[in-house]
This record gives sequence, structure tokens and C-alpha cells, in this order.
Amino acid sequence: MLFLARMDVQFPAHLSTEDITRMQGLEKEYSQALQQDGRLTSIWRVVGEYANYSVFDVGSNDELHHVLSGFPMYPHMKIKVTPLAKHPNSIR
Repeated sequence: MLFLARMDVQFPAHLSTEDITRMQGLEKEYSQALQQDGRLTSIWRVVGEYANYSVFDVGSNDELHHVLSGFPMYPHMKIKVTPLAKHPNSIR
């Protein structure tokens, strides 16, 4: 199953720069592991925002929820998920 997720990050003011830097490193490791195992097929930054669009290929809604909630920054994210279906004009 394919899903498009828009993830917007908003850190609370009380977090230190060190905490944010640590989370960013953990986030990078987690997202790269998801890319390597094929569950995160594409990730794109939204220009001018602390946000991204990501395409996930997972087996179920529950698996997607598990993947999303595993992101280290999950408590500081607003996530909008859109299920995707193959377009009849697509050559892939």
C-alpha cells in the first residue's frame, strides 16, 4: 500500500539546541533505515518550511502508523496522510 505523508515539524520553545540536534541525528538514522528497507520510497523537502513529503510503501494502515510513530520527532510533528492508488495513465 502506498501513502503520501506530509510531515510538519514544530519544536516547543523549551527544547535546547542540543536536544534538537540529537533528535535530528536520530531522525536521519531512522529515515535512512526505512529507505534502505524499502518502506520509505521517496522523501522531499518543502521549500522554505520545516516540512517534507514522503511516500511510504507498507503492508497496512497499522504498519504505517507504527512507522510514523517511530520517528524520533513524532511528538513534534503534524502529519497528514493520503492513501495513493495507481493512476491509469502511469507508465510505471
